Amino acid sequence: MTALTAPLAAIGRPVIATLALIGRLVLFALEGVSHLFRPPFYFREFGQALWQIGWLSLPVVGLTAFFTGGALALQIYAGGARFSAEAVVPSIVAIGMARELGPVLGGLMVAARVASSIAAEIGTMKVTEQIDALTTLSTNPMKYLTLPRLLAATLAVPILVAVGDSIGIAGGWIVGVSRLDFNAATYLKNTVDFLEFWDIASGLLKGAAFGFIVALAGCFYGMQSDRGAQGVGRATKSAVVAASVMILAANYLLTELFFSS
Repeated sequence: MTALTAPLAAIGRPVIATLALIGRLVLFALEGVSHLFRPPFYFREFGQALWQIGWLSLPVVGLTAFFTGGALALQIYAGGARFSAEAVVPSIVAIGMARELGPVLGGLMVAARVASSIAAEIGTMKVTEQIDALTTLSTNPMKYLTLPRLLAATLAVPILVAVGDSIGIAGGWIVGVSRLDFNAATYLKNTVDFLEFWDIASGLLKGAAFGFIVALAGCFYGMQSDRGAQGVGRATKSAVVAASVMILAANYLLTELFFSS
């Protein structure tokens, strides 16, 4: 390797490693989804995953949405006041929460809580050879561990997004009425009048995609975990980072797809 090619090699190695990682992740996702169409289906695992991902994530998603909606109302009012456009606060808060902030912040909160939990759980099972025991008992680990979590997250996160949107809009309404002197009925009327069906539907579709990404990252890095406590720790960290980055990237792509016209 010459001095001229060394910088190119230094750039190429991480690029090739990243592309290889993306390929393994895509193949892992395809394998996991393929088991949906082949029996058996483990309803008990699915129910537990639905409880863990959906219900137990509701407090953190709700609190995040509430304070985000309130802060958004304050910021839009302060910005709109420069152009005498304070009346846009209800509509912009509603659209911003439904289209963007509700799905993205909800997905990131679920990623922080769920991706780490899934990766740690599956990584620990790998370290303690429980996954090998499943294979010995003729139970496919992808079908038993991955598929229920992928399906549960894909179904649960849109519901969390819908609840978070409602709480975020309520937070904006409370701030608007109590701090910004909006009329309560007028604020709600402006919210309903300007919020369209596709604003809500696009956010729910984003939530489904983000839920799939969160579970995929947690399962993938858990399955790839190295032996030992350090391996589980690295898998947990990698799952959260990867899920967060993929959520932000997917958000841009979906926004471009839904609203580019």
